[in-house]
Amino acid sequence: MASIRKKKNSYEIRVSCGYDVNGKQKFQQMTWRPEEGMTPKQIEKEVNRQAVLFEEKCKMGQITANIKFETFAEQWFEEYARTGLRSTSYERMRQLTHRVYPALGHMRIDKITGRHVQKFINDLLINGKNQRTGKPLSRKTVVHHLSFISDVFQYALKMDMISDNPCRKVTIPKGERKEKNIYNLEELQQLMELLETAPLKYKLFFTMVLYTGYRRSEMLGLEWKDIDWDNRIISVRRTSNYTAERGIYTDTTKTKRSQRSNRYPQFIFDLLKEYKSEQDEERRKMANLWHDNDRIFVKYDGQPMNPETPYGWLKDFCKKNDMRFCDLHSFRHAHASILINAGVDIATVSADLGHSNSTTTLGIYTHEFQEAQARTSDIIAEAMNIPKRQHIETA
Repeated sequence: MASIRKKKNSYEIRVSCGYDVNGKQKFQQMTWRPEEGMTPKQIEKEVNRQAVLFEEKCKMGQITANIKFETFAEQWFEEYARTGLRSTSYERMRQLTHRVYPALGHMRIDKITGRHVQKFINDLLINGKNQRTGKPLSRKTVVHHLSFISDVFQYALKMDMISDNPCRKVTIPKGERKEKNIYNLEELQQLMELLETAPLKYKLFFTMVLYTGYRRSEMLGLEWKDIDWDNRIISVRRTSNYTAERGIYTDTTKTKRSQRSNRYPQFIFDLLKEYKSEQDEERRKMANLWHDNDRIFVKYDGQPMNPETPYGWLKDFCKKNDMRFCDLHSFRHAHASILINAGVDIATVSADLGHSNSTTTLGIYTHEFQEAQARTSDIIAEAMNIPKRQHIETA
């Protein structure tokens, strides 16, 4: 039962909440102040009502006591994130704490409102800078910060520690749509020609990433056993990633649908076969210094390739050949754009890219699909043999 103790101008309400793992009794407490003009009888009635309500809340587990956001977030990392998230996601969340903790970490989680979180998000949008480049934070990075805060509150909600997630009231304004920095068809053709004289490892890597649309982590996770030589099929079953904490490590694919098998042209397999012979020769020369594993893309001594290596090599290669540089993900976007412009349906494109669903694909490539759909009127006009002039006048 709740105990009530009168102070100078307020009342302290205290409720026993059982015992901790060390056998020490736990208490929750609150302070209630009567409004001016209340009579002693009214005060007595109201303070008893507040005590009953507070005790009920304690029984329902909706009181968070003095736990600060940073303290609870660290519990979330240990109790959920460490085992519930992929290592790359866990590492990213850890990086986000450098901005979140100074802003919200000192506050009790039951005292943080939607306005507090909105103020933090607005500040990131206006003043946030990338520590490495000094450039303003992207909208995507700001969304990641909000997602992290929301995930922590959602866990508190699940544990019956709070009654609402304040992040559901927070909005992030939509920024201006930026054109994707990807190679056009002419540039890709030029790049493919230049790669003819490149080391075989990189010629294979960039040819494959264009023709398959694989993510970088999926490319680096490929192993020789994933190659079906007879049927010309390559299967994605794992990823290779890097974090400062773990170094290079093997992980699951981004989603279940990211595990996929596709058939590719013969020349891809010819390149693979040529590279396999080259790698076997390197293994023979290195002898005991070679690190045996089944990875396709490796370092000089057989260890898995660092995820930053293809990026750095391409940047230097473009500079050397006086070509515009686009990052690795641009090959995936180019792959998707070519398929969409060729009239491939959204479900097939989604499966090819390994997206969790078609909605994800449509969200990323809305502009490309709109452009493809805009050409349907021309196709109908041609099929119906309608003169071009008439078609333009009626459009």
